[in-house]
This record gives sequence, structure tokens and C-alpha cells, in this order.
Amino acid sequence: MSERIGVYICHCGTNIAGIVDVADVSKWAGEKLADKDVVVARDYKFMCSSLGQELIQKDIKEQKLTRVVVAACSPHLHEKTFRNACKGADLNPYLCELVSIREQDSWVHTDKAAATLKAKAIVSGGVARVMHHEALEPLRVPIHPATLVVGGGIAGIQAALEIADAGFHVYLVEREPSIGGHMAQFDKTFPTLDCSACILTPKMVDVGNHPNITLLTWSEVMKVDGFVGNFAVTIKKKPRYIKIEDCTGCGICWEKCPKKVVDNVFEAGMGNRKAVYVPFPQAVPKYPVIDDVNCTYYLKGTCKACEKFCPTNAIDFNQKPEEITVEVGNIILATGYDLFDARRIPQYGYGKLANVFTSLEFERLCNAAGPTGGNIVMRDGKTPPKTVGIVHCVGSRDKNYNGYCSAICCMQSLKFAHLVRERTGAEVYNFYIDIRTPSKGYEEFYQRLLEEGTRFVRGKVAEITSMARIPEEEGKLIIQVEDTLIGKQRRIPVDMVVLSAGMQARQDSKEVAKLFGISCSADNWYIERHPKLDPVATMTEGIYIAGCVQGPKDIPASVSQGAAAAARVLGKIQQKEISLEPVRASINQEQCSGCRICNNLCPFNAILFHEDTMVSEVNLALCQGCGTCVAGCPAGAISGTGFSNEQILSQIDGLLMLNLSRTAVPVES
Repeated sequence: MSERIGVYICHCGTNIAGIVDVADVSKWAGEKLADKDVVVARDYKFMCSSLGQELIQKDIKEQKLTRVVVAACSPHLHEKTFRNACKGADLNPYLCELVSIREQDSWVHTDKAAATLKAKAIVSGGVARVMHHEALEPLRVPIHPATLVVGGGIAGIQAALEIADAGFHVYLVEREPSIGGHMAQFDKTFPTLDCSACILTPKMVDVGNHPNITLLTWSEVMKVDGFVGNFAVTIKKKPRYIKIEDCTGCGICWEKCPKKVVDNVFEAGMGNRKAVYVPFPQAVPKYPVIDDVNCTYYLKGTCKACEKFCPTNAIDFNQKPEEITVEVGNIILATGYDLFDARRIPQYGYGKLANVFTSLEFERLCNAAGPTGGNIVMRDGKTPPKTVGIVHCVGSRDKNYNGYCSAICCMQSLKFAHLVRERTGAEVYNFYIDIRTPSKGYEEFYQRLLEEGTRFVRGKVAEITSMARIPEEEGKLIIQVEDTLIGKQRRIPVDMVVLSAGMQARQDSKEVAKLFGISCSADNWYIERHPKLDPVATMTEGIYIAGCVQGPKDIPASVSQGAAAAARVLGKIQQKEISLEPVRASINQEQCSGCRICNNLCPFNAILFHEDTMVSEVNLALCQGCGTCVAGCPAGAISGTGFSNEQILSQIDGLLMLNLSRTAVPVES
């Protein structure tokens, strides 16, 4: 029985019609492809519009169409749209083929005649391919109502609270002893200058007390098995050496501990902590951790002061790491960012010149709970600076390091300038490439700094040195910069320099991405499904991203993305089951030789190997239909649904117009 195929050509405004003669392509398809079962061919200005979809649905019903080919934009953008249109007219949605004559034709050509000829070839290929389509049904997968959130910064906290408040259980995993992330280290937040701890701590307490949140700090995810709706996650709980069921958080243990070590994590090397400690006073949970690398007992077998003084006998030096497995339906990754290491730019003197500070060190200087009690002083711990230079874009917008903008450096630097003038009255210079203040209240904050008398020098700093040339530079740090607004080189002596270091992806981002089966960009940020239309989902179903794991962003954007990821997860949970694309790989076990090449090739870890039968099997819920295994199988035992040899070879014949009579093919001399 012959098929009845409808062909629909989209103008896409002038995106396609500006280069391709759409009417000619439509007419050609109706005439030249009539013997290939094409019974109707139409063109319309916007096929994706409601009227365009209704046109297809009307023809399906009236013309009794059994196949549909739409020549428009990328399938990545509108394939679902046209499949749903077919479904609305009771035609199986997988009997629709969308071919791209925009991204692959009109947008890449300027020769109208050649572009029109190419569009005809693309349509011909689509018609040849759709003949071999099969009616498919989506895979139905139940959704476990629990969710795993990895990362206890502000984005992870927001996501966890949104889901927990909706009545569903959340496991929140954080590798540090307390949640809070980088935001807990800050003094003020721009542009409103709110106390960072004052707005963060209530949310941290809510997480710690929430009946629907299991808080797993000082823990790391070790293994992720399963698929969307049914993940089994193995979590390693590192030993605190504290029995939390007995600990009251009274603080006697760290008061009595005689061992002090430099705190390179929370205090950014600016202060000390004890060998048994909580990172900061508002830490959640309140339970301390014993640093077994620096604790005297683990080094020498002596001391045990904390154990002697603990009133509840909560110290346990024999605790071991513990692994637990939790079952969840969805996972949100909110593991944050690392600060750019300013030592990588040796000409800026960080690590060599005492009074050159990083932005995080300066945050701790400003913080009332920091090592100086909020007093802005130089490295000697007592002398306030009289002149301060703040360098923007350290490690960002630089082809030698990171070419991207870190989004927060300008506003962070403006905040620092305000705090310096407010607390010390010092003269402040801001050295910037461009001032970028795009969000609500940001430009007004910049104007406020101008009115306060902050000096702005436009130009990239070349060098920071202590080598004086004139008596006025003695004992100072000299900032060498080209002031592009006056076109001159300048040497500006200051007492203190703050390097506004940019954001970069966490150093273990590639390993974490591999663990969860997602991808990283060239800069190691996690890749979203679509940068504009789906910025919180990943290409792996059930895995979402939030906050700075996707790229540099400020606190409001991180909170928004955390809430957005939670909303996506709640939508899945409330459905109780989801439909998955049936385009998946399958293995003919009779042909499988057990070579296991496909197991190593699969980027989604979707192929299992059965040791008893010595053959591989595809987990359909994990498979994303990418086709890597199909191409890699030396035995040809793997086929891809929707991408069979017949479909691919027929489409190639159609593209070459081998499926037409020779008289239908224009031949150029």
C-alpha cells in the first residue's frame, strides 16, 4: 500500500524566503515528487504558527495523509511543535520529518539559485527518509518523588527549600562542614549593601530545620546509577570524629583545642582556626569537624584535649567514612565556582608583594566576623591604607587566561570602593577595562560611587611593583597603567591593591560532569540543554544545573536559577511519570560479540554488559539516542531507532536526487 505524504515549506518570514524561492520549492515538490507518494505540497509564511499547524492538521484529515515532511528551521527548535501538530490530528508524531532549510541552507548561502536548488534536494531527502519511518510510542518512566541537590551554596539552598516547601523530600549534599558557600564569606551584597550573613543565615537555618530536607554536609557523591526518575546515588560521609547525636554544639572542644592552623578555606588564609572547628559562627549544622591532617592526636597520638573537656562525650576518634545509597528521581547540580588564582599573573605581584590582596581576602577583611573584626588594614594588621587601587577583570576578559566576562567583577569592585571610603576615608582608584552594570539598581550604584569621589581610570593594568622611581613612590605599590581616556601611561602609587579576581569553573568540574553524565564547555562550565530556552536542564534527562556551575552570575541570578531548576523538578514529580523520546539504540544480542567497545564509547553510561551471557544491553531510559555506539560497533549489532540504515541511505539518495528521473535533475555544464 502506497503512502500519502504532505510536504510543507516554511518562509520563516524572510529568514528562509529571503534567499530560497519557497514557492518554487513547493511547486517542484508537488510535481516532481508526486510519484514518490507526495499528494500535497504547500508553502506558508510561518509554519510554526497556530495557523500553519492547523493547515497541516486539516490536510492530514482531509487528504488522509500518512506521512508529513516540514521544511523549516532546525529540528532542535521545532521538531516537537510539528510532531504535536500531527498528534493533534491523530497521526503518530514519529511519522513526521522536519528538515532544515534555514540553518543548513538559507543562513549559509547568498546565491539564491543555488540555495533554492539545495532546498529542493533537502526536501527530496526528507521525503525519501519519511517513507521508512515507523509509528513509535514514547517510553513511560515513573518518577521517584525525592530529589538530590548537590552543593550547599545559595543556589542549592534555594532549590532545596523550593522543593521541600512543596512537600517532597530533598537530600542536600555539601562537601564542606557547613552549607552557605561563597556567600557566607561575603560582608555586603551589591547594590543594596545588605549584610550577606543577615539574608543568608535565615535560609541556612530553614534548611537545617526543615522536616523534608536530609542535610549531608562533609559528604561527597561517589557514584550515580540509574536514570531519570530512578537514580541510585552513593554518597560518602567523611568522618567528623564527632557523634552528632550527642553533640550540643557548645563550642568547648574548639575553645580548649591548643592547635591552631591557617584557615585557607573560609578565611582565605587571612585567619586561623583550631584543629577542631566549625567554619564560622552561623554554620549549619552546628556540629564541629576534627581536622585529622593537623590534629595532634592523629599526628603524635597525644593531646585529646577536646575529648577530655567535652561534657557530653561526643568525641569519637575512631569514626570511619560511611557510604549510603539514596534513591531519587531528579538531581540538581549547584556546586558553584572557584576564584581565579591571581598568582597566575605574576606581574600583579600577588603572593610577592605583601599588600596586594585578592577580592576574597578583602571580603574577609571587611567582614565583622573576619580576622580583623571588619577593620580594613594592611598586612601588618594595624595600619589603615590612605590610598587603595582596585583592579577589575583579573583573569577575565583576557585571552591569556579566561576570555569571558565574570559578570560580578565591576559591581564587586564598586562595592569595595564604597566600603574603603566609608570605613577609612582613603582615596580609591578603580582600574577598569569597561564598566558593566546591566542589572536592576547597578547603574545607580555606579553613579553613587562617582558622586562619592572614587577615581576611575580606564585601562588594563600592566604591572604592580614596589620599585620606586621618584621619592613620592618610596614605600608604596606602584600601579603601571595606560589611561586610554587621556592616552598616556601613568604610574599611580597606592598603599594597598585589591585584585578583583574573576570566576572560573571548579577544578574538578570535568570529573563531576563525567560522574553525572553531563558535558562541559571549553571553559569547563556545565552545558545546558539550550542557552536561551532551557538554561537549567542538561542533555541528560533528570539532571539539572543551577547557579555558577553554568557560568558566572551574581546572587540574584543564582537564586533565580535555583528556583527555576526546582520548578522543573516539581513539574516532573507531580506528573508521577514522564514520557521519554523513543529514539534509542538497541542491540541485537545474537549478533553481539561481547567486545565491549560500545560500553566504553557511550557518553551516557547507558550500556550494560552481562557477564553471564557475555553480551551488552542498552538501558533505554539512560540512552539519549546519540548514535555513538551504532557507529562504533564492529559487528553492526547495534541499530538506532529512527536512524536505521534504510532511513539514512534513502535520505542520502534523496539528497543526491538519485530517487528522481534524470530529467528532473538540472545539470550544469
